[in-house]
Formats: sequence, structure tokens, C-alpha cells
Amino acid sequence: MASLLFPELKARKFDRIFICRVCKTRMRADPEKVRRNLIRCRKCGSKYLRPKKSEITLVASSAKK
Repeated sequence: MASLLFPELKARKFDRIFICRVCKTRMRADPEKVRRNLIRCRKCGSKYLRPKKSEITLVASSAKK
């Protein structure tokens, strides 16, 4: 789905956006600073951030029997 977006829209929605793993707050930050743990969450103060997922991947579970 995200691959169908215009490049400008894709950059604005997904580029440099990180999600706090504790409180799920969205923030824009420099990826290099996030890798070095220099960026903290504004809401809870956590250093555990992940990049925003640009593609939704669905895995069909065929292991269920």
C-alpha cells in the first residue's frame, strides 16, 4: 500500500518518524541520534524507539490444524 503513494507523501508520512515502544507516541527525529540513544520520548522519557512501519505485512498462518 505504501509503495503506491507519491514519493513526497511517502517521505512525509514515514521518513524520520519513530514510535515509542512504551507509550506508542509518534515523533520525528534524526535516525543517527536515535541509534546513539540521544533521543528520548517526550511523553514518558523512554529511549526505546522503533521506526514507523511503512508496509503492512500480513502472514497467513497455515500452521493451525
